[in-house]
Amino acid sequence: MPGRPAVPCHHRRTHRNLPLDARRAIRNDAANRPERLLMTSPLQTLTLADDLRISRMGYGAMQLTGPGVYGPPKDRAEAIGVLRAAVELGVTHIDTSDFYGPVVVNELIREALHPYPADLHIVTKVGVRRSAGGGWITSLDPADLKAQVHENLQHLGLETLDVVNLRTASFGGDASSVAEPFGALADLREQGLIRHLGLSGITESQLTQAQAIAPVVTVQNQYNLADRADDDLVDRCAEEGIAYAAFFPLGGGFSPLRSRILRDVAHRLGATEQQVALAWLLQRSPSMVLIPGTSSVAHLRENIAAAELRLPDEAVVELDTIGQIAER
Repeated sequence: MPGRPAVPCHHRRTHRNLPLDARRAIRNDAANRPERLLMTSPLQTLTLADDLRISRMGYGAMQLTGPGVYGPPKDRAEAIGVLRAAVELGVTHIDTSDFYGPVVVNELIREALHPYPADLHIVTKVGVRRSAGGGWITSLDPADLKAQVHENLQHLGLETLDVVNLRTASFGGDASSVAEPFGALADLREQGLIRHLGLSGITESQLTQAQAIAPVVTVQNQYNLADRADDDLVDRCAEEGIAYAAFFPLGGGFSPLRSRILRDVAHRLGATEQQVALAWLLQRSPSMVLIPGTSSVAHLRENIAAAELRLPDEAVVELDTIGQIAER
């Protein structure tokens, strides 16, 4: 599809539109929050299609489950409060999947936010099933992908899914063809069950394969200060008007990146390391979108505030060396 620039459009809601429990959570958080960078203006958005404009700072709902992305959250009310707070703070892009829990996160989203605001876009993923013990099982059979789409629709309470990402098993390794599973999702798009398609955990060649079948509006891969393997793909997405959604912004998996350089830059700017890492990503590419996850309203606010942090050129140069060190 033709490239589209980031749109300088902003969005924010007022507290009075939020249920009482979420308003209390935000007030309590503000009273107890340390003096750090805080959000004071609306979020920048990115237009990917005529009916798809999303906040570049999104929210990843994966952490709203139990340990190992399996089972229910420790505090269901708190999880619902986080979702409502995200929307109140201007997030219009929530990343989820029915295999988070499984089912748990989608049901939380429905309970917290349904009926959904007209400008809220829920991005989900298919291509994985969970075992009884919480294992991750790749499932790309076309018939099962169709079943997964219907399950997402049911559990989210939707008739059409805004964006469905095909989650492959590649993650920079196996470059097997995505033609058959992506083609199955393209068929569901033609049937009106899906509006837009994306890819998760893919290589450049797989993106090319998919684009020969149907338009791709988003790519979701691991990318951060230390893991720069996708540099070329990030640039390609910007050139082609595709959103690049970076996950694990502070390092691989759930192990945070530890860097003296990052720590020093954050200290100088009066921000947290997480905020600096997120701000670096937003400045890396105009088509970069973020989906940081958290189960805490306080952490959510800090993440969203990173959208306001403008890194000086000298800080960007310093931070870029983290990736160079990691490659050695």
